[in-house]
Amino acid sequence: MAGGEARREADRVRRNWLLSAPALVLLTVGAAGPLLIVLVYSFLEPGQYSGVEWSFTPKAWMNIFLTRDIFDDTLGWADAHLAIFWRSVKLSFLTTLITFVVGFPTAWFIATRPPSARAMWLFLITIPFWTNLLIRTFAINEVIRNEGLLNTALIKLGLISTPIQLIYTDTAVLIGMTYVYLPLMVLPLYAAIDRFDLRLVEAGYDLYASRWKVLRRVILPIVKPGIVAGSILVFVPSLGAYVTPRILGGGKKMMIGNFIELQFGQGRNWPLGSALSMMLLIIVMVALLFYVRASTKGGKE
Repeated sequence: MAGGEARREADRVRRNWLLSAPALVLLTVGAAGPLLIVLVYSFLEPGQYSGVEWSFTPKAWMNIFLTRDIFDDTLGWADAHLAIFWRSVKLSFLTTLITFVVGFPTAWFIATRPPSARAMWLFLITIPFWTNLLIRTFAINEVIRNEGLLNTALIKLGLISTPIQLIYTDTAVLIGMTYVYLPLMVLPLYAAIDRFDLRLVEAGYDLYASRWKVLRRVILPIVKPGIVAGSILVFVPSLGAYVTPRILGGGKKMMIGNFIELQFGQGRNWPLGSALSMMLLIIVMVALLFYVRASTKGGKE
């Protein structure tokens, strides 16, 4: 009897594996396969004109952080590479912070509207997604360039005499990424605040808590999963952004995504581009592990 039950269980497990086999093959070939190729390329020598030479070396990984002097052959820090990494992390962090500062009141406003009006406000938030990212970035470019709407308005109002140089700066990239990724912060925050019991706020006021203390001790801890989810949704794509830094940074204020593209294009250094891609993947994985840990902790609390 026990033997028959064990055989049926084994048949069920085998049947489930056979049913999931097409999806597993597709994931292996379509996702893990290209990633494995990039990983292998990161340990090869660059080709003379492009591509790779099949000679194993960890030099590409070393070149991310170190560079060899062409005159005395000594090793030193790759300042240009580290500056690009620092700019990418800094701008991604600031984008996440600004989208939270702007997105939290926006999500709170939407979540506290009458149920019949919330759909309309959410509809307005999603309107930017209707257009291509390239179009949205050029729209920001039209606003902040020297002859754009912002500088023209300020000059006509007499507030400035010469245009403010915003375009092709880190500030321009930050403004562009904040505009592009703001909906990705608002939507998870709205989902968290929508489930929030507003009677807890009234209870805090009844206990003579100030507005700041209610926000810090009651509201923020409860909507923390939405804050973490929104932060990850903004931080991860910001880190690998390509279009916005390319247009608003003018190719001078590069981020990691632009630097990787440069290695596979004009730089003709595919192993370094592959090593940079894997490094970006590692940073994203660390951010996602932080998200899973924070979400699990929040759920237990």
